Amino acid sequence: MLCNNSYGQYDSISFAGSYRTYQLHLPPNYDGTQELPLIIAMHGGFGNGAQLEIQSQLSVKADEEGFIVLYPEGVPGFLGIRTWNAGACCGYASDNNVDDVGFISALLDSLIGSYSIDTLRVYATGMSNGGFMSYRLACDLSNRIAAIAPVAASMTLNECSPSNEVPIIHFHSYLDSNVPYDGGVGSGFSSHHNPPIDSILNVWASLNNCQITNDTLLDSGEYTHVVWNNCDCSYAIEYYITMDGGHSWPGGQSVLGDLPSEYINANDLMWYFFQQYTLECEQALELIETPIEKQKVKIYPNPTSGKFIIVGKKLSHVTIFNSSGELYFDMELHPSDMLNIDLSEENPGPYFVKITFDEGIEEVLKIILK
Repeated sequence: MLCNNSYGQYDSISFAGSYRTYQLHLPPNYDGTQELPLIIAMHGGFGNGAQLEIQSQLSVKADEEGFIVLYPEGVPGFLGIRTWNAGACCGYASDNNVDDVGFISALLDSLIGSYSIDTLRVYATGMSNGGFMSYRLACDLSNRIAAIAPVAASMTLNECSPSNEVPIIHFHSYLDSNVPYDGGVGSGFSSHHNPPIDSILNVWASLNNCQITNDTLLDSGEYTHVVWNNCDCSYAIEYYITMDGGHSWPGGQSVLGDLPSEYINANDLMWYFFQQYTLECEQALELIETPIEKQKVKIYPNPTSGKFIIVGKKLSHVTIFNSSGELYFDMELHPSDMLNIDLSEENPGPYFVKITFDEGIEEVLKIILK
């Protein structure tokens, strides 16, 4: 599944009296002359770096978009099971108060000294216990982490006092029984209590001083998209909750456990979200400057039952035709980055979405109504 001309290596650093391991993936365009963004991707309990690389398919996305992925590994405990100390979750690392925040910070220092990394664009994501750990990094390492994207996780910290505001995009499934969306003790091996996801994001909305809270942008039969907006630095908090999948990586591969959601793709959504933010507050909500021809427009979900979102940059005009050229939708926009559309009353089949950017450049995408 990985591009042949991409590059990955498995290595370790000495930290706190032991060797801590990690896997690093460099995209094909890496030549050391340009500082690239870095995503820290942390595995769940029972996982490791190689397993998360397959499950998430983040290295494939990195090769397409040109960013670096770091897959650090938690310490092995009983039976070699690797976990992260994310507060009250989970297992050996938490029980033994392992300094995983210190490890990640030291690992960043080491890699920044060896590779061309944009230190203003370091992001964190993680699956399950790794997602819990991404919340911990947002609390304890916000001076280095520009945004986070937890997957199938919650937050179990008694205290959280970030030095900077942190944008968040969270992915979850209503069917996740390991980390229930509504909170409580899950069905997995860890017996800790999970706070409800809404309560976690409301805490972060307060920390980020968001003025618009729990604004539902889309609630279809496939997923719910909610945002907290008008936060300090123009930051935002978002979550996507799917009606399918479970304790898994949306749009990823099945590696033990639940099947992933087919309604959304977490990698596409998180990368679009991450590109809006750096550690410099004044750059919030400005996509990294690339030619408009190279900025990808995304449609979620596709195929769709009728309700979907077009995500791009400076969209100014959208028209939709069927395969016979019949016009179904035509809207002029004030330059917008997102548009919700409902074609649920139309017949199933292929449709073509013609998108005009503010600069006058056009792009046509195909969408399938099922």
